[in-house]
Amino acid sequence: MLTKKGKYGLKALVDLARLGPGQTAFINDVATRNNIPKKFLDAILLELRNSGVLRSKKGPGGGYSLSRPAGEIRIGHVIRTLDGPLAPIRCASRTAFEACDDCVDPEGCQVRRSMTVVRDAVATILDNMTLEQFVASGTQGLDEEPAGHQASQLG
Repeated sequence: MLTKKGKYGLKALVDLARLGPGQTAFINDVATRNNIPKKFLDAILLELRNSGVLRSKKGPGGGYSLSRPAGEIRIGHVIRTLDGPLAPIRCASRTAFEACDDCVDPEGCQVRRSMTVVRDAVATILDNMTLEQFVASGTQGLDEEPAGHQASQLG
C-alpha cells in the first residue's frame, strides 16, 4: 500500500513536472497547492533530492525542480525511495528480504510465491511508468482504463 509519504511525494512531483522549463517552486507553494503539510513535504523533497530525482537552488529564483526530464523519472524508483520495497510482504522482496518468523520453508511457501508474482507485476508497471506518463494519465480521467488493461471485478 502506498503511504501518505509516497502519495504526497508523487503529488509534489506532478506539481513540479507541470512547471515550465527552468522554473522552480518553493516548498510553501507546492504544499499549499497540494494540501500537504509543509514540514512533512520538507522531509519528502529532501529525500527525493538526495536520491537524484530533484534539485534545489537557494536564494532569489530558487526552489525545487526536477533534476531531469519527467520522461526519465521512473515511478517505481520514486516509490522505492519514499516507501521502500514494492513487495506486499517482506519475504517477497528482492532488496529487503526477511524470512517470516513462522515460516519453516520460505522457498516452498505458497504465500511467498504468490506475493512474489504480485511484486513482479507491480514492479513491471511502476518501473516502466515515467513521471511524464503519470502526469498525462491524470488528464485522461480517472475512470478510464489504459489501453490493453481490463478493470478487475474484485473489490
